[in-house]
Amino acid sequence: MSIFQGSGVALVTPFKDNLEVDYEQLRKLTEYHIEHGTDCIVVCGTSGEASTLTEEEHLEAIAVVAEQANGRIPVVAGTGSNDTRTAIYLSQEAEKCGVDGLLIVTPYYNKATQAGLKAHYTAIAEAVNIPIIMYNVQSRTGCNILPETAIDLAKNVKNIVAIKEASGNISQVATLSALNEEAGHVLDIYSGNDDQILPILSLGGIGVISVTANIIPEDTHDLVAKYLEGDTAKSKRLQLKAINLCHALFSEVNPIPVKKATQLMGMTNGKVRMPLTEMEEKNAEKLEKAMRDYGIEF
Repeated sequence: MSIFQGSGVALVTPFKDNLEVDYEQLRKLTEYHIEHGTDCIVVCGTSGEASTLTEEEHLEAIAVVAEQANGRIPVVAGTGSNDTRTAIYLSQEAEKCGVDGLLIVTPYYNKATQAGLKAHYTAIAEAVNIPIIMYNVQSRTGCNILPETAIDLAKNVKNIVAIKEASGNISQVATLSALNEEAGHVLDIYSGNDDQILPILSLGGIGVISVTANIIPEDTHDLVAKYLEGDTAKSKRLQLKAINLCHALFSEVNPIPVKKATQLMGMTNGKVRMPLTEMEEKNAEKLEKAMRDYGIEF
């Protein structure tokens, strides 16, 4: 059974002006997404700046979102690390918080061979009892999960159930989907790129883990839902409508632009932790224009 189908928001982590985590605002963001059609909340992923959180902050953020959601919406916790032991620890602690699944990024900096990836994911999966979504984002980690590796893991490790495909390589996703069909659909595929939601759905995907959903949750939900309902024309219109906004939200490294967008909408103060920095003025102006052109009020 899938962890979720539809739009999973890659939730930003709000900070106070002194850069402490603003847990109360995190609760409000959780409520916002429950009220505005988001199908799953993914906490402490890339957009949640997990790499700059302490382990204590990381686990507290997961606990706060899980508690606030209270079973009303699936919660997936980002618990990946470049160190397998750390990923196991974070995953076990997140499981204790009552989350519905885990998002495990490939081991950045250390990278890994395909055999190393199999060992890494298998060790984490065997240490917990909840389902795992592998997160393939070579542009940030220097490490690519090949389609054959992903399918092998899904076939042989019972709680590895899905992959967030953010390689940007549609040919790779097509190969993955073909192998998945041959294996009897052992793996759920989620888009990890907001400008490729529809193409990945057309290749057998069941949803997205989305940055853009932070600011247009209803439309991101509808883009997936309409496709899965068979209204591909409506889904296409929503995908194309969002393209310029997607480009603006990735004009600088994620999550700098989306944090700026949430600031403009009054949802956060826009603060990011170093080495991330405030958005450059020219890019911020482009983002603001793209938001207004889309029809976002702020």
